[in-house]
Amino acid sequence: MTSHTIQMLFVDLALILLLARGFGVLAVRLGQPPVVGEIFAGILLGPTLFGGWIAETFFPLSVRPLLSGMADVGVALFMFVVGLELERGVLRGMGRRTAVVAAGSILVPFVLGLGLGWHLLSGHGSGRAGAFVVFVGLSVSVTAFPVLARIIADRRLARTTVGAFALATAAVVDVVAWIALAAVQASIGGEDGHWRVLLLLPYIAVMFLVVRPLLGRLLTGGDPANPVSVPRLAAVLSGALLSAAATEAMGMHFIFGAFLFGLVMPTGGAAERGEAIQRQTSQLTAVLLPVYFVVAGLKVDLGGLGLDGLLDFGAILLVAVAGKLGGSYLAARLQGVPPRASLALGALLNTRGLTELIILGVGLRIGLLDDSLYSLMVVMALVTTAMTGPMLAWIYRRPVEIATPERASDLVPAARSSA
Repeated sequence: MTSHTIQMLFVDLALILLLARGFGVLAVRLGQPPVVGEIFAGILLGPTLFGGWIAETFFPLSVRPLLSGMADVGVALFMFVVGLELERGVLRGMGRRTAVVAAGSILVPFVLGLGLGWHLLSGHGSGRAGAFVVFVGLSVSVTAFPVLARIIADRRLARTTVGAFALATAAVVDVVAWIALAAVQASIGGEDGHWRVLLLLPYIAVMFLVVRPLLGRLLTGGDPANPVSVPRLAAVLSGALLSAAATEAMGMHFIFGAFLFGLVMPTGGAAERGEAIQRQTSQLTAVLLPVYFVVAGLKVDLGGLGLDGLLDFGAILLVAVAGKLGGSYLAARLQGVPPRASLALGALLNTRGLTELIILGVGLRIGLLDDSLYSLMVVMALVTTAMTGPMLAWIYRRPVEIATPERASDLVPAARSSA
């Protein structure tokens, strides 16, 4: 590594943090979650503006691998936090209404996305038609659980039934999305990839039956005034990174291992220490995730977007929004939720944010997306996340309570994420 490369790395990190922070604050003042401004900043630094002059000048090719490595660490830690925050009680014993709305929120946009995939196949197909079509369907079906939690907290909906209902549904959608993405990646593995993926099943069993009890012992005892010491935090984060490395070695993406490690973190008596780990890890991701937004933005080039590209983007946005809103609304209405509350649920579940960017990054990495379709999908993620707040303000000025669900597990506490 040359002295010039080191200089540019430091300059780039300073530029990324300043712009991400600035645009994040601007987004908040406009009534948006910070992630909208951070994604927008990443796109501005990419090749879309000024013929790529900004990207070529400030982000030379020698620095980009270093930034990509830091971005991957940030995403791994972020996925660990997502797994840590998911309510396992909801996933173990979710109520009927949560299950039905989650199914509608996934299946309707997924089916519409399959049709969209066939439409896009001729212009953007990767040679693996089946996997491409399924991936497009999956990419328009996701909901960003952490970003949704931030929106619900900012709108003071955390203690309302609609807010809790949306969080429970989004938690289920998130888990289904990661499992489906793992299946898609396994289906297109290399010659030795398929047998290595089979190791995932015993690995999951070991994580729950062996690693989780060990984590419970690690997180109990000690000084009550210092619930998570530096050695404890280092041990937990090392475990998350090793788990990420393990699933990468199995032919899966590293995000699955990090997410799984967060999911097996013990609750109960160790809940307070889990919350402290979440807070401390979130401070790290607040620094590293903006690097991911810029790395993602460097691959987004809208400069040559012609009429065909605009038509493709219109189709992607229409399917994504109509599928989420329509599927969530119809499923909620079937469960007796009032019309306005059903629309509010659909608007909340239309949030995609960073979850979508991570999935799109996987699709680009494994060759299912080309650069142009990736760019359009990233903009779709930005638009659908940005429209959640205004739609919610228009639909849900005066909250309408839903009748008490048949199970207490339909209602979950507000998530603690600030992503």
